Amino acid sequence: MVILMDNKNVHKNHRARMKKKFLDAGSMEIFEPHEQLEMLLYYACPRKDTNALAHRLLDQFGSFSAICDASVNNLVESGVSEHVAILFKMIPEFSRIYINDKHYNTDKIIDFEHIGEYLVTKFIGKDTEEVYLLLLDSKGKELYCGCVSKGSFTGSEVPIRKIVELCMRYNAYSAIIAHNHPSGSAVPSKNDIIVTRKLISTLDLIGCRLNDHIIVADGDYVSLEQSEILGRLFYSED
Repeated sequence: MVILMDNKNVHKNHRARMKKKFLDAGSMEIFEPHEQLEMLLYYACPRKDTNALAHRLLDQFGSFSAICDASVNNLVESGVSEHVAILFKMIPEFSRIYINDKHYNTDKIIDFEHIGEYLVTKFIGKDTEEVYLLLLDSKGKELYCGCVSKGSFTGSEVPIRKIVELCMRYNAYSAIIAHNHPSGSAVPSKNDIIVTRKLISTLDLIGCRLNDHIIVADGDYVSLEQSEILGRLFYSED
């Protein structure tokens, strides 16, 4: 009996496996050069087998960088569409944008004297408790800032594991957390202190320092660092 394969489904399943492989590894380094190119082409050729095209381009131009450095006319003459050629020409441009933004964007350097004002804006219009995490490199540059929890700020609700995973993923040198008291004052509660102490000790195990804990309420805030509470917790045995 002859079994006919649906090429569309075969390609779809192959792409899904390749994407999963990338997500599991978190890196393109585990892929061969033609596979790296093949995956990039997924987003310009949604219904075409890009494996053969990737091999052909690498054979013709010699390397990925050479493909990106080729002119649009040369790329089109090689047999790709103008749409694909433009994608390749944008890669170096976006690479420059990424590097300049990551390493030379002074707006991303955190001003610790005004860190409270910076984080207060994250809670404008929030009527439920949320927890934000800000990660920094050794120069004080922002690596990540986002909401990591919605709900009650308690030992059981704060996602310690998620915070640790993010710190490790971004290789963070230090971290700052912020949460709000929607219907109260910004004065830290006993539970706030307990959770902060737990975060200090947990992050210390992975070589990341908790620089501050900001508590926000009614457009105002309290910094545990500026109020010297954080410093006492670092040396507390309780």
